[in-house]
Amino acid sequence: MDRIPSVDLKDFLSGDSERKQKFINEIGKAYEDIGFVALKGHFLDDALVDELYTEVKNFFDLPVEKKREYEIEGIGGQRGYISFGKESAKGKKEGDLKEFWHFGQYVEDDEDRRKEYPDNVEVKELPNFNTVGKRTYQKLEETAKYVLRALALHVGLEETYFDNYIHNGNSILRPIHYPPILKEPKNAVRAAAHGDINLITLLMGAQGRGLQVQNHKGEWIDAIAEPDELMINVGDMLSRHTNNKLKSTIHRVVNPPRELWGTSRYSIPFFMHPISEMKLDVLESCIDEDNPKQYDNITAGEFLNERLIELGLKK
Repeated sequence: MDRIPSVDLKDFLSGDSERKQKFINEIGKAYEDIGFVALKGHFLDDALVDELYTEVKNFFDLPVEKKREYEIEGIGGQRGYISFGKESAKGKKEGDLKEFWHFGQYVEDDEDRRKEYPDNVEVKELPNFNTVGKRTYQKLEETAKYVLRALALHVGLEETYFDNYIHNGNSILRPIHYPPILKEPKNAVRAAAHGDINLITLLMGAQGRGLQVQNHKGEWIDAIAEPDELMINVGDMLSRHTNNKLKSTIHRVVNPPRELWGTSRYSIPFFMHPISEMKLDVLESCIDEDNPKQYDNITAGEFLNERLIELGLKK
């Protein structure tokens, strides 16, 4: 496969059983073949996207010492600001050439769950930053719910199987700024080759070159979405839960050509996580003689903790 397939969520939501099944078949095949799709018909509107990019750029334009006031120690980088070069890919010592922010879950109906998560961090210099971030978070969470419903049906589960696991899940919205490159990077790229930790990732801002996906032949292919599309990929949690039937694909963000080093890049992934106690045990429907169980039993919380340590975000 040398390109990323495109699907339309409106088919799944149409009320037409044939269109719904067409979407399930298309997204299921894409995630078995390459682990990525470009999705039209999501719940974000252009005005909200424009507002978010404005607020994100305003934040990253703040002085470094001001941004660092929002870097919270002791929470593994799960909320607020994470400064340039702090995160590295699994197995790589060089930090990625990026800085980013984390918005987390907005729990309103479960006091115990609310206490489990760090509080979101308010940026006092930008009164609209957190409001727009919350609205975007909730629209992407809603989009992700229907993608997971389609995938549940694809692997032989009841349609709403994931709903209770993702309600108040530990999902993260991450606006990323890749600053201009000022000197020859020493073995560092904007985001080194990696797989995502979570169930699925919904990515805004994949309209330009930079994001690349590794296909089954080991070839790197450009993943470029249309302006009205989100790029959505399978994460490691969903891959191991489905015994690698749905593929968590290695991807990276490469440095631009030298003539574009002076430009910034922004992208905004939403990492859909379940609640911490969800069991990621391999689904029985994904085990057969040709595909024996590949993974040990583990909860989502345990798996996340392991990976945050590997990424250098947690001690």
